[in-house]
Amino acid sequence: MGLALDISDLEVRATSRRLLLSVPSLSIAAGSCVGVRGPSGAGKSTFLFACAGLAENASGRVRWGSEDLLAQPSEGRAAFRRSAIGMIFQDFLLFEELSALANASLAGAYDTTRRQADIARRAATALDRLGIRHGARTVESFSGGERQRVAIARALAADPAVLLADEPTASLDRNTADALIADLVTLVREEGKTMIAVSHDPAVHERMDRVIEIVDGRIVSDGSARA
Repeated sequence: MGLALDISDLEVRATSRRLLLSVPSLSIAAGSCVGVRGPSGAGKSTFLFACAGLAENASGRVRWGSEDLLAQPSEGRAAFRRSAIGMIFQDFLLFEELSALANASLAGAYDTTRRQADIARRAATALDRLGIRHGARTVESFSGGERQRVAIARALAADPAVLLADEPTASLDRNTADALIADLVTLVREEGKTMIAVSHDPAVHERMDRVIEIVDGRIVSDGSARA
């Protein structure tokens, strides 16, 4: 089940102290699919990293359920990410020499022995649902669409309550991108997860419940994807 997000007085600054992002208040309901759009350099990825507790020089409150990430030390934020957040990156970040299943099961390497089998099982299930055959073949020869599907399976394998996606369709052709986002949103909705997807792609936004627009580090609009 997804987690609700409650942000208040969030600021992220560069090492020079220049303000990169300012979000005075924002709430996202558990189980929502939210898109984030805006021009390049506007602060979209900074917002996503702040939601994951990865933004440096961040202050304020970023609360997922009862957990305030910014109030925790780095070890606590890392532990929360491992247990509750799955991340999908534009550049896939796969290990070329590993198979699809080995890549998708990587979270198990950082979890307890008891959980490793469960993570591997969920990774295999996600690969099957995403149409990826997971034999011995390494991902080195995979297409961009196949690689992103492996990355999505990896993000889902630990059964996170939250998915954070950074330009998940940017490296894909139109047909591949449309098929991938349809499958991703279906999986997220079926499992009741909360998803925030940063994207320049209008086709991604059309499938969201809500779209936030960020310009110059501030939210300038927030409403229905079809408004």
